[in-house]
Amino acid sequence: MSADLTGRRALVTGSSRNLGAEVARVLADRGCTVAVTYHSSRAEADALVEQLRADTGGEHVAVRADLSTPAGVAPMVADAVAGLGGPVEVLVNNHGPFSMTPFAELDPQEYAAVMDGNLTATYLAVREVAAGMRSGGWGRVVNLSAGSAWLRNHSVYGLAKSALGTLTESLALELGPQITVNAVAPGQIAESAPDVAAIDPTFVDRAIGRTPAGRLVTRREVAEVVAMLCTPPFDLLTGAVLPLDGGWRFNRF
Repeated sequence: MSADLTGRRALVTGSSRNLGAEVARVLADRGCTVAVTYHSSRAEADALVEQLRADTGGEHVAVRADLSTPAGVAPMVADAVAGLGGPVEVLVNNHGPFSMTPFAELDPQEYAAVMDGNLTATYLAVREVAAGMRSGGWGRVVNLSAGSAWLRNHSVYGLAKSALGTLTESLALELGPQITVNAVAPGQIAESAPDVAAIDPTFVDRAIGRTPAGRLVTRREVAEVVAMLCTPPFDLLTGAVLPLDGGWRFNRF
């Protein structure tokens, strides 16, 4: 069964750098034409698009997306459709702001920003692309959750990522059979370890020590799974949340 996505049009939110950029690269490698989105890092988005064009020959595009407000979702999708030359067929919801502020200290505006960025933006993006996917008879949505969905020390971020699993299941029920909706939930990503270490110098070693696989997942590994979920071998997988954490989430006694 083919893992090729040649000719498919993909939109990846939050994709000018880090994990989103790696997802864009893998989808482009598999044959997608990709809309790379950015909020303020236009130069990074343009550089990535140029790299993708040089590597694949595809007409990839950069699209500005202000997902800090629900009003920014529809213009993002409209610009992606215009740039790609047709409806979005693969949607990867990678955008998702983070917070570790304790609930007892959490400002309502910060709470809303994290919930809206992880959940509201996701449902609105799906709403904007669903009609085009249905009219074409095929669509794939992959949401980026996180290992924090199973933890209870990441404040509103864990709440948002846990709720994203329920949203994924509900959308899968609603949008089948033409559209599958799944989620990928990475544990701590290796390339982001230095950022976490700046907050908690002991975190990375503790995370690896509690991971049966003995190491952290990489951006490339996450991106490969995201892309594979859009290919024929996974046509019957929908409503699933796949943890890519090496077993980190398991409680121990």
